[in-house]
Amino acid sequence: METKAPDEQEAAEVLPQHQFDYRSLEAYLNQHLPGFGADPGAKLTVAQYRLGQSNPTFYLQKGFQGYVLRKKPPGSLLPKAHKIDREFKVQKALFSIGFPVPKPLLYCSNASVIGTEFYIMEHVQGRIFRDFTIPGVSPAERSAMYVAMVETLAQLHSLNVNALQLEGYGIGAGFCKRQVSTWTKQYQAAAHQDIPAMNQLSDWLMKNLPDNDNEEKLIHGDFKLDNIIFHPTESRVIAVLDWELSTIGHPLSDLAHFSLFYFWPRTVPLINQGSYFQENIGIPSLEELISIYCRCRGIDYILPNWNFFVALAYFKLAGILQGVYSRYLLGNNVSENSFQFANVVQPLAETGLQLSKRTFRTTLSQIDTTRELFVQTRRGQEVLTRVKRFMKQHILPAEKEVIEFYVQNENSLDKWKKPSVIDKLKEMAKAEGLWNLFLPAASGLSQVDYALVAEETGKCFFAPEVFNCQAPDTGNMELLHLYGSEKQKQQWLEPLLQGSIASCFCMTEPDVASSDATNIDCSIQKDGDSYVVNGKKWWSSGAGNPKCKIAIVLGRTKNTSAARHKQHSMILVPINTPGVEIIRPLSVFGYMDHLHGGHFEIHFNQVRVPATNLILGEGRGFEIAQGRLGPGRIHHCMRTVGLAERALQIMCERAAQRVAFKKKLYSHEVVAHWIAESRIAIEEIRLLTLKAAHNIDTLGSAGAKKEIAMIKVAAPRAACKVIDRAIQVCGGAGVSQDYPLANMYALTRTLRIADGPDEVHLSAVAKLELMDQARSLRAKV
Repeated sequence: METKAPDEQEAAEVLPQHQFDYRSLEAYLNQHLPGFGADPGAKLTVAQYRLGQSNPTFYLQKGFQGYVLRKKPPGSLLPKAHKIDREFKVQKALFSIGFPVPKPLLYCSNASVIGTEFYIMEHVQGRIFRDFTIPGVSPAERSAMYVAMVETLAQLHSLNVNALQLEGYGIGAGFCKRQVSTWTKQYQAAAHQDIPAMNQLSDWLMKNLPDNDNEEKLIHGDFKLDNIIFHPTESRVIAVLDWELSTIGHPLSDLAHFSLFYFWPRTVPLINQGSYFQENIGIPSLEELISIYCRCRGIDYILPNWNFFVALAYFKLAGILQGVYSRYLLGNNVSENSFQFANVVQPLAETGLQLSKRTFRTTLSQIDTTRELFVQTRRGQEVLTRVKRFMKQHILPAEKEVIEFYVQNENSLDKWKKPSVIDKLKEMAKAEGLWNLFLPAASGLSQVDYALVAEETGKCFFAPEVFNCQAPDTGNMELLHLYGSEKQKQQWLEPLLQGSIASCFCMTEPDVASSDATNIDCSIQKDGDSYVVNGKKWWSSGAGNPKCKIAIVLGRTKNTSAARHKQHSMILVPINTPGVEIIRPLSVFGYMDHLHGGHFEIHFNQVRVPATNLILGEGRGFEIAQGRLGPGRIHHCMRTVGLAERALQIMCERAAQRVAFKKKLYSHEVVAHWIAESRIAIEEIRLLTLKAAHNIDTLGSAGAKKEIAMIKVAAPRAACKVIDRAIQVCGGAGVSQDYPLANMYALTRTLRIADGPDEVHLSAVAKLELMDQARSLRAKV
């Protein structure tokens, strides 16, 4: 079935063996189908869809109205096959609850009208793909389509059969045994030759039935790509077709059928398909799809008896294709390639036998010992897998283009603009749902989940921005989400989450030692219904971004009677407010951070803003800052881990390519030791950061104070050492623009000052450790 007026490839004249009385059909529809006779002068045209191997399907055109007709094939049929009434019944039930199926319009049990039973459904406008590689779309869209399919399958299997009023649609418990028996009989009735593998597979399946064979879910029976209609422009399923094999049974039989082509035998061509097993074409791995399916259904990732269901799927498919060939011999099959299936049954059965003996690991293959120590949620596993794929397919290949843009525009008026490729990537990431991953309320991720995502994005300097997870906006959005008023959220948080504006954070001051935040001297004074802001700030990250519309300013609201840590407040200041003067950008080791809007010196001269712009209340600035900096520091550190991984990768590649003193660089013991020391350091800081993230998830930011302070020191220190070694291995190239190492070093070295210098955090760790030791000593006494 196609989703537009049929073309020569999809539908053509009705085959001679499938001809019926069009006048009789038209008269019947004029009488029984509302709206069909609205244009009495229009002629009914009928075309037959040639693709598909089951119930004949026809496109009906009457004036501007398009319909689809399904009927039984003519001639002798296999028992219990081609039940048109069941198709209509299940589609009617599903359509009534909003599940994506074509709207069923009319069922006719009177065989005298066209010679067989039939039903009419609406024609759905959309896209159908016959080739499993889904050519002609981007890898991101291709991936999104596969995800949409498996999510739709999970939605189907989550439906309540009783609520659908489909009691009696299937027999119930014992589904697997019935399937083996039914398809054995179907195969035997259609067999044109003896195939030992089919008999052996049938025997194995009957002897290895699942112990728990009592699942009762609505299943499709033939859920695959070419039975799906996608939205015309979006990666969204708008209709599932061909419900002939639907019944009540075990949902894993559907999932296994959907997974068939991941195990497809190399010796068997996919009829009318491209090569399914291409690399880097955007098709998710089976493990990824299973993880998404299980998450959507809320079930465990370990799928019991998975080898049975995959073997059953191959047995069933072999039986179906045997039936197709049998109907071809009888002359009542619509497909012109049906003769090819005669030689396919045996290799499919043999593949099923091989899979029956295979031990599957059906949990995510990406789970490693790190994640076993600090367990990700199901959604976290899925999102990390998708982020990794997006990085590999889209972000890293664009890195050279982005770097060239900034090099070419370094001294131009466009130096603060972003290359168009970044905006395109952001649109793609947003469309895939890889957006605002840092914010648990928006993404559903834990801190451990996002820590691993942040590590991945840290491997490329502009990757965080693509996912709307860049500093300082992430911290500012977290701050507004946690502490902002409803009005503040509506005015500033929503557009930040959408990515339509950007922000900056103004805390550090040039005239005081800002490492002791109580020194902050910028004043925020109440004046009637307003606050007036006066002071100088620098290292205000993001202020150069053309989209920067709002600044969050930390300043002193003088109250001499309050404690030192309750004399400061935070306030929202729109950048275009009179008195806001952007003085100059500050470079980092000579580099301008153009991508993230740079780091600016800003002066606030009698800047007046409404009192409603104050966040949370007077004197609560440090309370807000602690809530902002906890997760934010972990995000910085995990991005640093990813950056260190990238530096180590560059080091190893260079060491394997270059020869010095008649041997490869990695053969020199000092280089080999650098590689080993770097791997050890990266593993150490990753584990420490994950522990801090785990503590935030389980104890809150206050319970993770010591770990946050420790990783703030350890991560940039270790990364600096790894990058320095990589620079040394790369030699002169390492400090040039040919490698990202010099820029990586500059940014990482800065982190040892940003959010407080190492010495401040070391003092905090020492203080907390002494307190813990004293508490432990008292407990022993």
